[in-house]
Amino acid sequence: MSGVSKHLRHAAVGAAALAAFGIGASANAETNLAGKTIQWTIPFSETGGSAKWANFFAPLLGQALPGSPKVVVRFMPGAGSTKGANWFQKQKNGDGTVMFGSSGSTQFPYLLGDPRVRYEYKDWKPVMATGTGGVAYLPAKLGGKFDGSANKLKGEKFIYGSQGATRLDLVPILAWKMLGLNVEPVFGIKSRGAGRLMFERGEANIDYQTSSAYLKSVVPLVKDGKAVPMMTWGSLDSAGNIVRDPTFPDIPTFKEVCGKTDGCKASGEQWDAWKAFFIAGFPVQKIAFLPKGTSQEVVDTLTAGFAKVKGRADFEKISAKRLGKYPMFVGKDAQAALARATSVPDSAKAFVKKWLKADYGVELK
Repeated sequence: MSGVSKHLRHAAVGAAALAAFGIGASANAETNLAGKTIQWTIPFSETGGSAKWANFFAPLLGQALPGSPKVVVRFMPGAGSTKGANWFQKQKNGDGTVMFGSSGSTQFPYLLGDPRVRYEYKDWKPVMATGTGGVAYLPAKLGGKFDGSANKLKGEKFIYGSQGATRLDLVPILAWKMLGLNVEPVFGIKSRGAGRLMFERGEANIDYQTSSAYLKSVVPLVKDGKAVPMMTWGSLDSAGNIVRDPTFPDIPTFKEVCGKTDGCKASGEQWDAWKAFFIAGFPVQKIAFLPKGTSQEVVDTLTAGFAKVKGRADFEKISAKRLGKYPMFVGKDAQAALARATSVPDSAKAFVKKWLKADYGVELK
């Protein structure tokens, strides 16, 4: 085979691989990032699940991109991620060196019309998205009262470190309310990692972490007898039903615990609202973006880089260990994932806004 023919054959194979991930043919026109540094901004502190997510992908992405640029994760916590998202909305550097990572705590204020939101998801260019899960847990003493239902916990007073009522925390807070638990959120913490530290110091006695943070920071507490898992939020099957989280198959879902707890119903207006925000916040929980105005060539280059990461022979094994067993989306799949993560029925929004005003005095339009 001639050198030219061999080159064309390799190009065709590469194009076919990119097409499999829903990446356009223009991805063949790569942007060489040699000598560049990509700053990937995470709008939380370095102790939470988003930090673990970005720190996992950053070196793999750098290796996969043309020119092997350095990918540096930086943190901009504040206002439950709104500070960082508002900053990213103003960015105009579309050469691939500015990237942003959002979370459900960025999506929920947007969905609920939080007045602090100055960002528009429709302006941003998604290049990768992943799902995750969440695990709620208790200190050992209270965990001993948990028998698969929350009935024996209803007389307890719980303290929970929360980023805010309109953040991803509304999923656990509403779940605990449905179970009839007396949980007082302490709002204003900068990350779920900060909430975990409150738990470890004894300042909080109920907590939840997304899967990556739970695997790294809470599993050791469980092994040491300092924490007891209570429930996961679950995962979605192909029919949209909530099933056990594949990363934690031995831990019951909230739906299961609700079914065993007096007064909790996995049906009706309250359940529908909880499930709608769970779907918006977890099956597509973390998304990597390039700023508005980025050229399609740069978008395709970064997308192809993430596709190459996903295509690694060892990716499934190493990602399951660090992040859990959840899907990764690139190309058109990432765009579809973004649409799912930023769409909630009006009835669910109305219920949540009414509940937040009644319970926490939070006024939303």
